[in-house]
Amino acid sequence: MDMNKFSDGLRIRYLGGAPLIEDASVSSDPTLLLNAQALYQFNPNWSLGVEVMNLLDNNDNDITYFYESQLATEASPAEDIHFHPAEPRSVRVTLRARF
Repeated sequence: MDMNKFSDGLRIRYLGGAPLIEDASVSSDPTLLLNAQALYQFNPNWSLGVEVMNLLDNNDNDITYFYESQLATEASPAEDIHFHPAEPRSVRVTLRARF
């Protein structure tokens, strides 16, 4: 195999803690995600790539909000932190053909 046809990379995304409301009394936790990728270029038209997302399998949140909400079983609304968790470690394989 020709090693000149390989490429790879690491992508780091760090978001520090941030205030979720104006007076900064509620803040989000910091988030760190690391992605890795490798690509092999067979020829100018064909390549095969592998990407690992959330390489460290961190249990972080992609985004965090603070707002009032109420579940059907609750007597009154409550202000609380709401979040979307980061996806767990996953692998993506890509075969690319150019025409």
